[in-house]
Amino acid sequence: MAENRSVVITGASTGIGYAIAKYFVERKWQVFGSVRKAADGERLRELGVTPLVFDVTDDAGVQAAAQQVSDALQGHTLSGLVNNAGVAVGGPMLYLPMEQLRYQMEINLIGPARVTQAFAPLLGADRSRTGTPGRIVQMSSVAGKMGLPFMGPYVASKHALEGLTESTRRELMLFGIDMVVIGPGAILTPIWDKAEQSGMEAYDATEYAPMIARFTDQFMEMGRKALPAERVAQVTWTALTAAKPKVRYDVIPERFKTWTIPSLLPVRMVDKFIAKAFGLVNKQAARNPLA
Repeated sequence: MAENRSVVITGASTGIGYAIAKYFVERKWQVFGSVRKAADGERLRELGVTPLVFDVTDDAGVQAAAQQVSDALQGHTLSGLVNNAGVAVGGPMLYLPMEQLRYQMEINLIGPARVTQAFAPLLGADRSRTGTPGRIVQMSSVAGKMGLPFMGPYVASKHALEGLTESTRRELMLFGIDMVVIGPGAILTPIWDKAEQSGMEAYDATEYAPMIARFTDQFMEMGRKALPAERVAQVTWTALTAAKPKVRYDVIPERFKTWTIPSLLPVRMVDKFIAKAFGLVNKQAARNPLA
């Protein structure tokens, strides 16, 4: 008899998380999806997903959800955990309020760590469970390997997530639990509807204002070329089911232009391209070449 497969997906109410939940339900997995509001859980329930109501920043809520899943699995292992929940905080680092940086790291870095600790026993760290040890997917970003101006908090959180994942993956080998990173580029989700109301107007009085406007325009242009969220769902399926998965998968539109070339070029050269693209040029130094 085939082993029943189960997966927990955080941040499943919309976007990538919802697409992953739908994809796995269609393939007859038992799917649990986290939402922060009970009302959002009804949409998941209609899809065939068991909603888990918790915020990744809430210890008690995460532990309660892990117990709910444990009860449902009745001693069997959880096949997969997808740490997908996250937010994107932007702004120039010289002016960014530190509470926004803490908020970013609490959700995108500490949140996945908290959820991983809570669900690891179900994945196989509790050796009394029956079944094959599960896998963890960490939803990173192209920002996990590449920095952009005005996205410092988000980039820092994803760089940190990838470093934490590499260390944790090696620790979890003891239990046979694997950990895989997925790094999406621009994906068609509700984030693009919110991009123009991103709070960047708080920096209108700074010298960065015109550069931020150019950055926002180009960011919105990326949104028009974004890949459907289903592409990430397909890669998540591979990450959780392949006999020998890679440690990292990229899902990037216009890959050669936006990923391969910048990865191959010297970093200082990429710095110059970015400076020209967004107007981040030290004009004073340009007027005085000896400066």
